[in-house]
Parts: sequence; structure tokens; C-alpha cells
Amino acid sequence: MSVLNLSSLQKILDTLRNGQPIAIPTETVYGLAACIDNPLAIRQIFALKGRPVNHPLIIHVSDIEMAADYAELTELAIQIGQHFWPGPLTLILPKKDSVSQEVTGGLETVGIRIPNHPVTLQLIQSLQIPLAAPSANQFGKTSPTTPAHVLHDFDHQVPVVDGGACTVGIESTILDLSVDPPAIRRLGAISKSDLKPFISTFGQSHTPTSGTHAAHYAPSTALLLSQDLLADQARLETEGLNVATIQFTDSHDYAQSLYAELRRLDQLGVDILIAAIPNSDPLGMAVLDRLSRAAVGSKQS
Repeated sequence: MSVLNLSSLQKILDTLRNGQPIAIPTETVYGLAACIDNPLAIRQIFALKGRPVNHPLIIHVSDIEMAADYAELTELAIQIGQHFWPGPLTLILPKKDSVSQEVTGGLETVGIRIPNHPVTLQLIQSLQIPLAAPSANQFGKTSPTTPAHVLHDFDHQVPVVDGGACTVGIESTILDLSVDPPAIRRLGAISKSDLKPFISTFGQSHTPTSGTHAAHYAPSTALLLSQDLLADQARLETEGLNVATIQFTDSHDYAQSLYAELRRLDQLGVDILIAAIPNSDPLGMAVLDRLSRAAVGSKQS
């Protein structure tokens, strides 16, 4: 399968309309996309990823008007959407009948967002239907942030729309508005402090959603998180282990480069990867969330 761009727009649209999943770019990570009205294509997403069928998919829309056709938008949801969309924020809302339970994993809620990527927005606008799009990788493994990552993960069997490298680099914040008070289900580039002008009190949520398994985003090589990277590196090398390290001083750089760097280091054939604990700012905490789940998952590989 090939890498496509918008010069092949009609081919991309025909591929999606014919029910074949295709990888699309977003600002967060690349997604494995299918039109939400095609049950066979949705089932193919789950099969390609090895994803549990009760694990809901996030749907991507092109504007708030389209979102309102598929989810029950409260006044709060509209206010938040108008402020943060397009952008790396997913809202969990009661679904409308226009969204099948195949997409939502049997739930009566749906995760929905407007991606901040011109290529994918144009695709959705042209299709006039949302795209369901979990990350375009094997379930539980490191997410893709370039077309090359997707081609590698699916052995060139899935076509990829080239939108360049992802600018945010980690998955969207997930805010559950189906519970009262609202609750953050997954950390991302949109932080609790960003949302506080709209939400005075945050609660707890147990709504199943993407990226909340203890083991996720995992490289094949064992991953250790470190408060003192140089000391841990020296200790492990003294024990005769081959070590590779990952460290960024800026949280934006850490988020943007995290998955690409984990993938690069995973190919080196070392015994263990060591990742420096990120800064304690909100984006750093989102990176730490991904690293912590990756560390758990790497020990199960």
C-alpha cells in the first residue's frame, strides 16, 4: 500500500466510501479511520489493531454542527467545543442513534472531537460523515506520529494519508461530560487548568475510553522510568546491560518526540530503555502518563 496526499483526494475518498480503513493524520497521532456508517469497515479497524470490540472508538467531525448530529451537545459542551476545537480535546457525551453501538463498544456515550489538521478536516468535510479513528497501530503498542510508523506497524497493508509529523505527539485529552461533575479520563495537551474557566469542580469517571489501560503505548524493549537518568544508566551498564536513554528538558519537545524516539530506540536491540521523568507541568504530567503505561506494557511484551 502507498502513502497518499491530497492530490489523490478522490482516491482517498473512494477508499473510505468503499469500506477500507485508511490511516489519517491528526495533530496528536495518526489514526486508523473508517466512515462510522460502515459496520464492516468498523469491524476491520478492530481486527487490524487487535483491539477489544468493547473498547470504544473516538469519532472525528469537521465542525460543531456535525458533532450535534451524533452527540447530545449540552450548553457546556458547546462552550468548550467553541473554545478548544479544532484541537486535542475529546468530549464524552450521550450519543445519538446516528452512532452505532459497534462504534461505541456498546456504550450509550460517544467520544467526539474536531482534529486540528487541515488534511483530515478536508477529508471529513468532503465525506460529510464522521470518521472513527483510533491510533493507527497495534493495540497497546507505541502510537504512530509519522506515515513511516504506520507502514511499519501494518506491514504496508494499510494506505496512509501523508500529513507530515504530528505536531502535538500524544493523544487528546478526554473530558467526560456524561457525568456530573465532569471528569478528565485521559491527560493530554489540554490541561485541567485550561478547562477550569468552564468547569468549577471536577469529579470522577469510570466510563470506558481509549488509553486508560494500565499497560499501553508500549515498546517491545523493557522501559524504566528514572528520576536520575545518569545514575541509573551507570548502574545498569555496570550490571552488563546495554542501555539507551530518552530525555527532553522541554515538555512540548518531550510530547512531540516521545513516540518517535521510543520507536527509534526500540530498534537498537538494547536490553533496556531508560526514560527521564518529565517536568511536573501539565503537559509533562501527560507525558508521564504515557511513559508509565508504556513501562507497564513493556514488561508484558
